[in-house]
Amino acid sequence: MQEQQHSYPHRKKRLTTFIPLNGPWRNVIDTLLIIVGSFLIAIAFNLFLLPSQIASGGVSGLSILGDEWFGWEPAYTQWAINIPLLIAGFLLIGKQYGVRSILGSIVLPLFVYLTSHWEIPTANPLLGSLYGGIGVGLGIGIVYRGRGSTGGMSILARIVQKYSGLSYSLCVVIMDATVIILAAFVLSLEQSLYALIGLYVTGKVIDAVEMGLGYSKVAYIISNQTEPITKVILADLDRGLTKLEAKGGYTDDQRTVLMVVVGQNEVPRLKTLIRSVDPGAFVIISNAHEVLGEGFKRGEHI
Repeated sequence: MQEQQHSYPHRKKRLTTFIPLNGPWRNVIDTLLIIVGSFLIAIAFNLFLLPSQIASGGVSGLSILGDEWFGWEPAYTQWAINIPLLIAGFLLIGKQYGVRSILGSIVLPLFVYLTSHWEIPTANPLLGSLYGGIGVGLGIGIVYRGRGSTGGMSILARIVQKYSGLSYSLCVVIMDATVIILAAFVLSLEQSLYALIGLYVTGKVIDAVEMGLGYSKVAYIISNQTEPITKVILADLDRGLTKLEAKGGYTDDQRTVLMVVVGQNEVPRLKTLIRSVDPGAFVIISNAHEVLGEGFKRGEHI
């Protein structure tokens, strides 16, 4: 396998300016991300999920059930669940995981309490599940970007994972499913179905925040004209590429496969360049969720 080519005389130098993400700066940025993410979750909870009674899993879902069933203040319920789980996390999982969960576990219920009087824009359950799911997903994604956690069920899922041998993702599904099933009995079957919509939207938005809204593209090019195609990509597209040594499945012949990563807006130009050299080239283009390195900024999807 030939190394990715990174430096060519004709290529423009791409400069990226950013704040160093090591040492004190990293901790400051992480703290800000956890606070901002928790604030967004609290807003989505009070403006969309709670008014529409969308208990889409987690401690927030349990607090909605507690509010409906017993009239408990959701923020107090969240603190009452988060604090014991934090202690359990320290004792059973480890100090490092517990420390990362402290900030989110405390400030999220605080923001829920402080924003509880905000005027709600809608009580429509469909809109509540959609926009509540978007807001919660955006907030959780930002918290994850800050290498933090909002505590709650994520700690319980880690504990169950450690002692049961189940995967973490399965443990989270079990926790969320339990809350949604409870919602069917405490609220109604219809509300639990809306909660499933909210949970699905939340998961998709978390992925979008963590991986990026757009996608770069990775193209694999199989052709007998690899050298001319290499030249036009380097000269006209201004992208590096990698040459992969492969063997034909039917003929067993050795051949070279070109791999190049481009932005979405560069795909039409790439295909035009390839066709101009070899109209019969076999080209596979797929999504690349995240690309780091020269020509791509950190976390950038062109």
